[in-house]
Amino acid sequence: MNQPALPTRPPDRGEKILQEKFYEHLAAQSDLMDKIAAQLLSVELAVPGLYAAVLKLVRGDEATVPLNTCAYIAFALWLLALTLTLASLLPRKWRVNTALLRQAPHKADESLGIADFFECTASWKRNPLLASSTASFDYTK
Repeated sequence: MNQPALPTRPPDRGEKILQEKFYEHLAAQSDLMDKIAAQLLSVELAVPGLYAAVLKLVRGDEATVPLNTCAYIAFALWLLALTLTLASLLPRKWRVNTALLRQAPHKADESLGIADFFECTASWKRNPLLASSTASFDYTK
């Protein structure tokens, strides 16, 4: 049952660069989510202003929107999208064991490994941003 050892070699320069880029990408995912949230927040704040400006240009002084169920739903979805976007930008405390790269799945409630930390922060931000995008652009139909 003894298997012969597999031949190994140190990684060459290209492989080292690829490994570094992979880890840089993993570590930067949370920052990318923050940039997406900032852009989404800008869009969510600009859309009502643009709508009001276009309404004013088209209708002039008679620029009013009748308050019906659709208007209330649109406002509620816009407010939900805004809240979810802001929630994704709020910092959260994580317990991280810096001695571990990855925590065993059955011990994940105790603390996270370093790689787990980057993955969890990115997914923690991604989920409300996906919901915010859905709520933000769903009422435009």
